[in-house]
Amino acid sequence: MAAFITLKSKIDDFAFQAWHEPAQGHRRGGVIVLQEIFGIDAYVKADCARWARAGFEALAPSLFDRQEPGFCAAHTPEGIQEGFRYAQANGLDNPIHDIETCADRLKAQGPVFVVGYCYGGSLAYLAACKIGALSAASSYYGSLVPQHGGSQPLVPVICHFGRQDGFIPLEAVEAFERARPDVPVYVYEAGHGFNNEGGPAYDAAAAHLARERTLELFRANGAL
Repeated sequence: MAAFITLKSKIDDFAFQAWHEPAQGHRRGGVIVLQEIFGIDAYVKADCARWARAGFEALAPSLFDRQEPGFCAAHTPEGIQEGFRYAQANGLDNPIHDIETCADRLKAQGPVFVVGYCYGGSLAYLAACKIGALSAASSYYGSLVPQHGGSQPLVPVICHFGRQDGFIPLEAVEAFERARPDVPVYVYEAGHGFNNEGGPAYDAAAAHLARERTLELFRANGAL
């Protein structure tokens, strides 16, 4: 049964919540699902359920618990502003440590993968560069990814971007591709948030193709 569980960061012993959904049927591995800036909302839970149906034990850490436990914002200008404020206050070390804590919980039972969207997309790429316990990572429209082209991934990672993304210039994506020819980059005829079924930019075709590519990556890197 899907529910929130409590984990403690291995770095500072901070207790944070994570949405947990057991794998359905044959367990193929664990997947850490990284939120957008809106917190653990219905979209994140639905994504966890989708991964669980595909045979993955899903764990979605509530990455802003240090700022506001249980934070969940509406997809409104006010929610975006609050989420950005928390993301800046949280820094990058805190979420990476929390992701590593999730990986430690899952790795005893098989390979661990990470997938992230928007804020979580940036963190998925950074996690691939910092956490060796992961098996692979899939980053969706992470605005910080182009800034970290100099960071070498420790595990296989792929990146998804939308050509009509108003937050991430295509020029920045192309610069990242030149800096990291070892990282497959996929650009879709879609905008920012194209995988979010509850958002205005949702694009079913792009979301389906990106998910198939992500599953292919996971299968090629240990999904049982």
